[in-house]
Amino acid sequence: MEYKDYYKLLGIGRDASQDEVSKAFKKLARKYHPDLNPGDAKAEASFKEIGEAYEVLRDPGKRKLYDQLGPNWKEGQNFQPPPDFENVRFHFGGGGQSGEFGGFSDFFQSIFGGMGGGMGGFSGGQGFRRQPARGSDVEALLELTLEEAYRGGVKALTLQEEALAPDGRPYRKPKTLSVTIPAGVREGAKIRLAGQGSPGFGGGPAGDLYLRVAIRPHSRFKLEDVNVVVDAPLAPWEATLGAKVRVPTLDGEVELSIPPGIGSGRKLRIKGKGLIGKAGRGDQLVRVMIQAPKVLTDKERSLWQELAALSSLK
Repeated sequence: MEYKDYYKLLGIGRDASQDEVSKAFKKLARKYHPDLNPGDAKAEASFKEIGEAYEVLRDPGKRKLYDQLGPNWKEGQNFQPPPDFENVRFHFGGGGQSGEFGGFSDFFQSIFGGMGGGMGGFSGGQGFRRQPARGSDVEALLELTLEEAYRGGVKALTLQEEALAPDGRPYRKPKTLSVTIPAGVREGAKIRLAGQGSPGFGGGPAGDLYLRVAIRPHSRFKLEDVNVVVDAPLAPWEATLGAKVRVPTLDGEVELSIPPGIGSGRKLRIKGKGLIGKAGRGDQLVRVMIQAPKVLTDKERSLWQELAALSSLK
């Protein structure tokens, strides 16, 4: 059995980073992919070899074992393969072009063990063949206004989907989806769109698309977890004597009773006007902000001075 230099097969140095390993593999995979080289046995053999090399060098545990053994691999055949070795899949860009590697070399199987009947999208036989495998899940960002998150509804979303051209070059194409937004969805929540992820391999089902919600900053409202916060400016006499004032909510204005003697910065609660969390729908918090007049007439100044002299608040 011949020792295989996996670094040489991928055209990289032994100090290559994991990102460099991945990039080198994807470049060669597109070059030798059987779908792009129909009937070319040499390209198919090269495709299998680089797949074997990538299967080892992509995994830190297997790579370490390979580096330790090197050309003296026969003396280390009793090493145990690292965990999480099974169920490995490769995907090259979401455009329906995918590949599976069959017939791992005797050298590979002597170090890492047999594959059984197949692993993920790989054939365990001696020829190249496809086995159906599910496509990868994909995550994307979904930006919403606070009003959209609060009310929910249907929203059109256009994403850039990666695809593979017939000549093997990757490109991006627009993909428009209709998304149903649950009313009250919170920041960081994920909306699942079944079957909208990467295409499956060999006729397998597509993966899912997960949209992670990000709520844009609002000019008037702020968020504290699932609670919506808004400032309510009050005149000194309203805070002192109490009042009924109109305050905005995400459902429109409501009348709020201000208790007498309220202090600036205190928060009043309006139930059920927030977003939805694990404990249910949050509330709206109205923060009282007492405003002092910036300009006074002589009479106003005199009255304020008289009030200051009479006030019990010192």
